[in-house]
Amino acid sequence: MHKKVQEFNDYRSKMNERILESDNKVIKRIFNLDTNTFAAGHLPVKTKELLGLVASAVLRCDDCVQYHLEAAKKNGVTTAEMMETMAIANLVGGTIVIPHLRRAVEYWDFLENKEA
Repeated sequence: MHKKVQEFNDYRSKMNERILESDNKVIKRIFNLDTNTFAAGHLPVKTKELLGLVASAVLRCDDCVQYHLEAAKKNGVTTAEMMETMAIANLVGGTIVIPHLRRAVEYWDFLENKEA
């Protein structure tokens, strides 16, 4: 696993643990809702992750983009499918999404163990 991917996952896990330690009912419910939303249902997980990727890019959340890229990769998304998904995000979000596209492609390369 690429160092950047490992650092992102380690930080995310550490901070999620810290946040959930607060035992805040609303935060716990939001986390649970997120987990259940992206579980298999009428739509396959792969499709849901691509939808999450579009929404994250349009909302310009790099952490969310990275999370959905990794989940998409684990669910069999190809590079061509990822690029087509990001094309939709750029169409919907406009040119302001292009910097997030750059970082998404860089992170995808890390997931594929390519040096970006």
